[in-house]
Amino acid sequence: MVGTQWGDEGKGKIVDLLAASADWVARYSGGANAGHSVQAGSQHFALHLIPTGILSPRTRCLIGNGVVVDLPKLFEELGKLASAGIDATGRLFVSGSAHLVLPHHKLLEAHAEAHQSGADKIGTTMRGIGPAYADKIARRGVRAADVIDEGRLRRRVEQVIGQWGGLCPDVLRAHDCSIDSVMEEIRPYRERLVPMLVDASVTLTGAMRRGESILFEGAQGTMLDIDFGTYPFVTSSNTTTGGVLTGLGVPPTALHDVIGVVKAYTTRVGNGPFPTEQKTGEGKLLQERGNEFGTTTGRSRRCGWLDLVQLRYAVRVNGITHIAVTKLDVLDLFAEIPICLGYEIDGETVNDVPMDTSRLGEVVPVYKIMPGWNQPTAGVTEYDDLPPAAREYLEFVCDALGVKLLMVSTGPDRAETVWCDPRLHTTRV
Repeated sequence: MVGTQWGDEGKGKIVDLLAASADWVARYSGGANAGHSVQAGSQHFALHLIPTGILSPRTRCLIGNGVVVDLPKLFEELGKLASAGIDATGRLFVSGSAHLVLPHHKLLEAHAEAHQSGADKIGTTMRGIGPAYADKIARRGVRAADVIDEGRLRRRVEQVIGQWGGLCPDVLRAHDCSIDSVMEEIRPYRERLVPMLVDASVTLTGAMRRGESILFEGAQGTMLDIDFGTYPFVTSSNTTTGGVLTGLGVPPTALHDVIGVVKAYTTRVGNGPFPTEQKTGEGKLLQERGNEFGTTTGRSRRCGWLDLVQLRYAVRVNGITHIAVTKLDVLDLFAEIPICLGYEIDGETVNDVPMDTSRLGEVVPVYKIMPGWNQPTAGVTEYDDLPPAAREYLEFVCDALGVKLLMVSTGPDRAETVWCDPRLHTTRV
C-alpha cells in the first residue's frame, strides 16, 4: 500500500481496513515524520511509527530496517495505545537493523532548516529524519540491535558523536549533546526494546512460507521519494514499492496486489513544485472542507486539483494494480471539477512528469472539466448509491490510469467506505 501523491492521501484508514484480514502489517520506510490518522467510532488514533495494523487485535506488526526509529516517540505511542485499550504486547516487532534517531539528528536538522530561506527551505518536520538517514549512508549510524550490548552501544555513540563534534562542534556544544547525554536518552528504553528485536527478513519470509498474509505499509507518498520525488523537496527514504524490498528484506516475488491511495484532489505540505495548486478560492475551500492540516505537525496543506500526469507516473513507478480513492465527499459542493490531463512546457503538451522534476514549477496544467454532482456522498457505502457524476469521475480516473478501483472513502470513519473489489473486501474484527 503506497501513497500516490505528496503524502497525506488518507493511507491510515485504508491500512486499518485492510489490516482486519492481514496476519502482518510491515512498515518499510520513513520515521516519526509520517503520520497516519484513523477514526474508529468515537476514538481517534494518530500513529507515527507504529504500523496502523496494531489497531486490529489479531494482527502482528513489524517496523522494518528501512525505517528510522525515534525511541522516545515509539514508546510514547505505545503508551497512548495502551491508555486507549490497545494491547500491543507480543504483536509489535522492530528490525534489529533499523537505525535510531538520536538527539544530534534533531539538532542538526533544526540548524540546517534555520539556515535555509525562501524557496530553498525544504520544510522538514524537524524530527531528525534526514540526518539519521545521512548517518546510515555514511556508515556511522546506531542500529536498534546495538542496544543489546551496552559496551557496543557506547562505542557506536562515541563514534557518531565524535565525528559530528568535529564537523559541527558549536551545534552539539550549545545543546549539551554529549556521549553521556545520548546514552542517558537511550538507556530507559533498552530493556523494553530488546524483546521486540527480530531479523525482519527471516520473520517475514517465514510468515510467507506458512501462508500468512502480509500488508506492506508505505508512509508519505510517491512524489516524496528520495529518488523519484520532486527532489530536493522530498523525504530521505524510498517511499515507493522498491522500498519494500530493501526496507524489509523480502524478495520481489512477495509483491502481488499493489494498492495506491489517491486523494480525490491533490495536496502537499512544505515547499516544492505543485502544478495543480489553487492558492485562493477553490484551493481554500478544499483545505477547509478536507480539514487539510498535517497529522504530525499541524501545518496547513496546499490544495489543488487531481493531476493524472503525476498519478500515471506513480502507477508506473510502483506497479499499482488497484487504487483506493479517499475524501470523495470533499468535492460534493463543486459544480465543476477540473482534472489535469497533461502539461504545457516549452510550447509543447507532454503527458509525463519531466525527467528534471524541478521543471514542474514551470508547467501549465491542461485540464478536462468534469461535471460536479452537487449532492452529498458522505457516508455512502454502496457504489450504485453514489451520484452518476461521482461514478463518472471515478471511472474516468481508473480508465486513464489503467487500474481497478478497490474502494472509495466517503468519510473518516471505518464504516464510511464503498468497497468495489469483493476479493479484497475485509470485515472488521
